[in-house]
Amino acid sequence: MQGHLPGTTEPRRSPHYRDVVPFARRVIERFPTRVLWGTDWPHPNLHDYMPDDGAIVDFIPEIAPTQELQRKLLVDNPMRLYWRDDA
Repeated sequence: MQGHLPGTTEPRRSPHYRDVVPFARRVIERFPTRVLWGTDWPHPNLHDYMPDDGAIVDFIPEIAPTQELQRKLLVDNPMRLYWRDDA
């Protein structure tokens, strides 16, 4: 299953992405072994606005507030999905 948090790359909704934090945190806390981190870089469908991926990455500690959740989001879950034999 793949999901995307709407509004994370749409400046009209939130140029600073803060409005997504409560929803993203809830998803990560509720499904800690089923989420992955991604920014949609290089954003091929956007022409008028380019998100600041650095600013988006800065939100990781807010949406995954513990080291355990960050490790699952950034390391364990991708390893299990993409490199199942190595996980």
